[in-house]
Amino acid sequence: MTRYFCLDEPEVFALETVVTAAEPGRIRLDRSPFYPGGGGQLPDKGTLQWSGGDVAIAGFEDTGDGIWHLLAEPILLSGAVVAEVDRPFRQLMRELHTDLHIVNALVYQGFDGALVTGVQMNEDGTARIDFDLPEADNERLRGLEGAINDVIRQDLSVRETHVGEGEAFDEPGLIRSRSVTPPPTADGRIRVVEIAGLDRQACGGTHLASTGASRPLRILKIDNKGRHNRRLRIGLDGG
Repeated sequence: MTRYFCLDEPEVFALETVVTAAEPGRIRLDRSPFYPGGGGQLPDKGTLQWSGGDVAIAGFEDTGDGIWHLLAEPILLSGAVVAEVDRPFRQLMRELHTDLHIVNALVYQGFDGALVTGVQMNEDGTARIDFDLPEADNERLRGLEGAINDVIRQDLSVRETHVGEGEAFDEPGLIRSRSVTPPPTADGRIRVVEIAGLDRQACGGTHLASTGASRPLRILKIDNKGRHNRRLRIGLDGG
């Protein structure tokens, strides 16, 4: 996978850049501040501005040779542009993603290393995370809400590192999903997101700089989904 600019420079929301390839309604950029989505996280929203106006980003397409930015209008762009991320939407995704790591950590530690079987973050400030937990007590799971919000209040730092692909699979607990692993970078490294003193796991998405930047979290519902899957639905207060 290409190293995304937004992961290396998470506080840059507007970037002067240049169109490197274009077709009507879509372009590729020399550098892009946008996260194109993945791992249950929705793609960024935003705009492109140029001397003749601006256009909304409608989505992204990875063709293997780079990320195409899909435009809301079938225009043909060239030259210099300013790519600007929708900051409130990015913040929402960062909150949900970091909070899901907190949920994941507490379930992993408290329920015998239960693995994740699915994740989805939503635009309305809710998310779901599924675990392989055939025997879990739903009330015990619901009781994690206090511990989750305690981690948020502690304002633990969140940072990233990279490890070799082999090392990632050798380190117990670093790969938490039954079916999805963040793809390695071009130099064979796996990105690891660490919440200080709590959690360390492979991840390819955007996160807060510290847990205290999130709003409090509620566990909205717990469902049994099939023979093994236990689904936790969460929501941000005010989300």
